[in-house]
Amino acid sequence: MIKNFLQELRTQRWDDHRYYHHSRINQSLHFVSAASFLFAYVMLFFDPVVSALVGWLVSMTTRQAGHFFFEPRGYDHVNQATHEHKEEIKVGYNLQRKVVLMTIWALSPLVLYFSPTLFGLVEPWTSNADFMRQVAKVWLAVGIGGLLFRTVHLFFIRDVETGLVWMTKILTDPFSDLKLYYKAPLALMKGELIDPGLEKHVKHA
Repeated sequence: MIKNFLQELRTQRWDDHRYYHHSRINQSLHFVSAASFLFAYVMLFFDPVVSALVGWLVSMTTRQAGHFFFEPRGYDHVNQATHEHKEEIKVGYNLQRKVVLMTIWALSPLVLYFSPTLFGLVEPWTSNADFMRQVAKVWLAVGIGGLLFRTVHLFFIRDVETGLVWMTKILTDPFSDLKLYYKAPLALMKGELIDPGLEKHVKHA
């Protein structure tokens, strides 16, 4: 059972890399995201507010900017797949689902601003510092909620193992991304916009 779990984890991680990380800019941004996420992981034990602020304002924005603005969306000749096909088979959050998640994240401070108690769920903020701390707490809840929602969703549309594997992948992505993409910034500075190694790896996979 553990062997199958680890194999499925490797498969999900490989599919994510080969389908959605062709751009060296995207890879470089994922490297920055991974490093800041690890900092956020550490800060979670000391100051969850700082962890949430770093996680969303640095880690998530750099990570998603790479996908939204720099990753090619045309026909994927390396994997012989259209962008629409890849979006359809995406295990986790495809671009459409990410738009929903990022919209909730972006709008949550406005909701808190106009409803300081968040409809009676939190203590009302009384200063700018209080407001930011409350926003950070809401963002932390959005992050955890987004992770759990998709995990449970996968339980029903796929199976329990797929959901648990995906959750494990998301939580450990910062570690694997550092290993995968630490060379990307240097390659980008050399003028390499698309990872040439993907085609070779896919052919031999």
